[in-house]
Amino acid sequence: MKILVIDVGGTHVKLLASGRRTPLKLPSGPDLTPRQMVASVLEATAAWSYEVISIGYPGPVEDNKPIADPINLGKGWVKFDFRKAFKRPVRIMNDAAMQALGSYEGGRMLFMGLGTGLGTALVRDGVVIPLEIAHLPYHKGNSYEHYLGNAGMKSEGYRKWAKHVETVSALLLAALTSDYVVLGGGNARLLKALPPNARLGNNLNAFVGGYRLWKKR
Repeated sequence: MKILVIDVGGTHVKLLASGRRTPLKLPSGPDLTPRQMVASVLEATAAWSYEVISIGYPGPVEDNKPIADPINLGKGWVKFDFRKAFKRPVRIMNDAAMQALGSYEGGRMLFMGLGTGLGTALVRDGVVIPLEIAHLPYHKGNSYEHYLGNAGMKSEGYRKWAKHVETVSALLLAALTSDYVVLGGGNARLLKALPPNARLGNNLNAFVGGYRLWKKR
């Protein structure tokens, strides 16, 4: 089975298909609608061969459908018919959960995606449990995402941001009784030292998760 994986982010929409080695990046942004995303993907992959599609979605997903529009993109994602638009079977998963699935190497794993925002997920015994921790209150009335996302990096500076990463990873590891944390997302690579019981993820694991989304069912 040939699979196209679409990783939708606030800055880029990244694409990779079975048999290809290098992801293709398309521009994203605060005005991106699902219709625009589909049109750009179909145009960019016109010469590619794939039978099914996995989508990593930057928001909550239930029953293979988005249940809220993304914070960092345009409107209209919730009721959009991706299967009809792509004319292929589609499986949709929260983007952090998809990267977590691709990062999993056994045991009880916590995933934290450090990027435009904060994505979180658990994987236990191969089962992915998406989490929506980003917008919960954390410090001084502000959310976890406020301190660990791009905004926190800019407002707090690197040292305070890295300290918050260490504090939150320890807090969530204890609260969720996990064995280790994988730090993924574009900003994870900026860490000069990893927190205890942490390992660095790889953004390419999102594509691994997209492939596993079909192969593990």
